[in-house]
Amino acid sequence: MYGISIAALGMLSNLALSLAIDAYGPISDNAGGISEMSLLDKEIREITDALDAAGNTTAAIGKGFAIGSACLVSLALFGAFAKRTDVKKIFNKFIKYLLDGFSKCPPTYFNFNNPCRSYDALCIFCINNAICRFCCS
Repeated sequence: MYGISIAALGMLSNLALSLAIDAYGPISDNAGGISEMSLLDKEIREITDALDAAGNTTAAIGKGFAIGSACLVSLALFGAFAKRTDVKKIFNKFIKYLLDGFSKCPPTYFNFNNPCRSYDALCIFCINNAICRFCCS
């Protein structure tokens, strides 16, 4: 977990540079639009198109960087959460409450004419029962 946290911190330390590079795309795109609306020569539009292509590339790199750092940060946060709480114990308790809900389900939830609706209602009842018991205990 320590290595993941340090990797996330390393990626986030470059955040200002990444955002500045990401801003290049819309700026170069606007320059192309302005040159086209101003009825400038075709060669200027070709130059701004090349800049726009570079801007699209930097935007794609910036998005990948943002997604990668977000994944590392979420993994580090989940690791810290799992270490501080006993996730297995909590999960087992929730499953126990869920299975108890199946045995306590009222017979009105069973609709033999439409088994899918009966199954959906049964699942909703059991999940709600488990959540209520889990949160109130």
